[in-house]
Amino acid sequence: MELDDTICFCFHITKRKVMNFIRVHRPRVASQVSECGGAGTGCGWCRKYLKRYFDESQGRMPATSGGLDAHTEEAPEITLEEYATSRAAYIRAGHGKPAAGAIPLPGVTTEPTLQQPSDPESPE
Repeated sequence: MELDDTICFCFHITKRKVMNFIRVHRPRVASQVSECGGAGTGCGWCRKYLKRYFDESQGRMPATSGGLDAHTEEAPEITLEEYATSRAAYIRAGHGKPAAGAIPLPGVTTEPTLQQPSDPESPE
């Protein structure tokens, strides 16, 4: 993932913003990274990534086995599209609900559906 790629799709937070927040504010625990624009408080998909970035800032390498979900084991070459697709699968599997205003899941349109006006001559 590149620095300008979105990490938190619910609150439109980039990896660069998270990394700068960690560098400037020096959170003491990983959960304090949520103070960066609410990152990690929507659907929950990015929490493990936020923890990973926090751990790396502390000089700790994140665990690669045992206790972590498969989506945390980010390959160095993961693309934004792969990240977004994995998040969509996570949400569709019922593991989280995107916050209002979140970036839509791939393949989901945000166009409002128009209701047909009722026929004034038909009885209701």
